[in-house]
Amino acid sequence: MAQSPAHKFGQIIGGLLESVIRPQIEDFCLRHGLYLDHQGRDRPARRGRKVTWQDQYGNIHDLDFVIEQGGTDQTIGQPVAFIEVAWRRYTKHSRNKAQEIQGAILPLAEKYNWNTPYLGTVLAGVFTEGSLDQLRSHGFRVFYFPYEFTGGSTNSRPLLTR
Repeated sequence: MAQSPAHKFGQIIGGLLESVIRPQIEDFCLRHGLYLDHQGRDRPARRGRKVTWQDQYGNIHDLDFVIEQGGTDQTIGQPVAFIEVAWRRYTKHSRNKAQEIQGAILPLAEKYNWNTPYLGTVLAGVFTEGSLDQLRSHGFRVFYFPYEFTGGSTNSRPLLTR
């Protein structure tokens, strides 16, 4: 499938956002004795460089970050947090992305419900209030950097929402 330069640029911005967020999550995991799995990590316990988890229906989901209790490079632990990171430039795509995040994480949260995993999103760019509310209504914690904030405006601040 051909991808437009704008789509590729959006992927670059999303990757940059992940690389900025990762050290914060790594620090949290180190302080609490947890294991952080993320895309691109070389981990003998799983195949490939993607963080892939299977839901109770046999479907696989590629995720950005999974925090595990008891995980190591050689052992898959119990998931205690699923975190997705996303960037969108236009509102018409924000609801679709929210639904994509839900579709990946909610079946995993259902499978591992005894762990009561943290469901988190780090979003940047343009997301409608409806798309943010949709995620919140399903138990996601939303950390949102509005487009105005990402564009360098000094009047906007990131919003940590319930």
